[in-house]
Amino acid sequence: MTPPVLPRPPSQLCSLPRWALRRPVPPCAQRGYRGDSPSDSGKDMLEIPLPPWQERPDEPLPTKRARLLYESRKRGMLENCILLSLFAKENLNRMSERQLNLYDRLINEPSNDWDIYYWATEAKPTPAVFENEVMAMLREFAKNKKREQRLRQPDLEYLFEPPR
Repeated sequence: MTPPVLPRPPSQLCSLPRWALRRPVPPCAQRGYRGDSPSDSGKDMLEIPLPPWQERPDEPLPTKRARLLYESRKRGMLENCILLSLFAKENLNRMSERQLNLYDRLINEPSNDWDIYYWATEAKPTPAVFENEVMAMLREFAKNKKREQRLRQPDLEYLFEPPR
């Protein structure tokens, strides 16, 4: 017959020394950003200068398509990762060089990914400089008229399938 297991005293339940268990806990209110800087101080804004977008006229088309596929998948926000990666899967291989250049400019010139998302979903008007056939294609794609489930980026296996 095994002897009964007795509960351990509280001092043995933790691997910390006894003196550490008795120390007062500092108040948490002293840590972190409270968001109380004056609204006009600009202390809470961080401006990171971005290099200007440059067209790449000598880039070979297969390299451009591969780069745009990568850039469509690796955005700063999940909504655009999903939207642009699915759009790229469906359209990049049949786009002309001119359309690829327009798409390149569209996804790389604006510094705010939310702008691209709002333009594609028609939540905000598209600036004239980006109003073109590729933007129209993206807006039409974002409407999802076939009611497809678009919850994640496409797997990359389709890259190895023969073209249809």
